[in-house]
Order: sequence, then structure tokens, then C-alpha cells
Amino acid sequence: MPRSTRRRPALAHPEPEQIDLFDVLHALSDPTRMTIVSVLRAEPERVCGTFPVNVAPSTLSHHFKVLREAGLIRQREEGNRRFSALRAVDLEQRFPGLLDSILAAHARTAEEAQEAQEAEEGGGA
Repeated sequence: MPRSTRRRPALAHPEPEQIDLFDVLHALSDPTRMTIVSVLRAEPERVCGTFPVNVAPSTLSHHFKVLREAGLIRQREEGNRRFSALRAVDLEQRFPGLLDSILAAHARTAEEAQEAQEAEEGGGA
């Protein structure tokens, strides 16, 4: 079958009541996935290959699958592009305050790491 007519399998998304806390926490334990979620928190929807991460396309696909199966993102296909969106409302209803708390902690950690790097670079001058 020619590639242009081949259909990808349907994307599975858990229902809101099926989202499991441990799956969410596992999905958010990876720095690449945290970057994806942080970007999606700031933007309503984004094409999958446009995230500021430095991983191979196959690895990025795996990260999206983990996030989707954990219930953190919803993906849809439009032509040959796949769009991702954060399921913020579903997550807030299921686990109130969890996503905001994790994203705030992630931002603080990133800020502290940046400050430490700048201090180290400045100290060697």
C-alpha cells in the first residue's frame, strides 16, 4: 500500500475519570516531557515537531505517547501533522491544583539552575 494512503492507528486518550495520579507523576518525571507540558501550558495547541527539545523524532514520539496515555495531552491529526494540547481542565477537575503546583516547582528549579550557572560563569572571570 502506498505510504500516502496508509492511515495511522487511532490515538487513544483516557477519559478524565481514568486519569491515574501515578501515571501523571511518572509522565512528568522526565525533563523533556516537562518541557513539552510547560510549552503547552503557555500555548493552547502546537504541532508536535515544533517543541524546543533536543531529541530524535522517534524519542519525541515516545514522549508524546507517554503524555497522551497518562492523560496529560490530547492529540489530533490534521493531514500529515499532529497537534498536541494540554488537558488542563481535565487534570484540574481530576487533581485540583496538581498541575499548577508541579509547573511552578519546575519553573523555580529551572530558575535556580540558571542562577547557579550564571554565578559559576561569573565567578570564573
